[in-house]
Amino acid sequence: MASIQEVVRSAMAQVGDMTGLVGDNVSSLTKVDSGWQLVVNMIELKRIPPSTDMLASFDVSVDGKGNVTNYQRSRRYLRDQILEEDAS
Repeated sequence: MASIQEVVRSAMAQVGDMTGLVGDNVSSLTKVDSGWQLVVNMIELKRIPPSTDMLASFDVSVDGKGNVTNYQRSRRYLRDQILEEDAS
């Protein structure tokens, strides 16, 4: 069983390899029966200043061995974009 840090590093690297994008951060990590569910944020377009970078969030499923089994881009946004989170 991989540690949480290993799962995060591996998921970001695998999504980066598949998309050609650079990893930025993981904004969500949940343990599920089959492994892990993550939201991985990737840089789609670097800009100057960095606050205007275009980012993409990917919903990622990882199995118990740390292998990405599924991923899908769920949204695109500017780094400085303020979004209201659903409080429910």
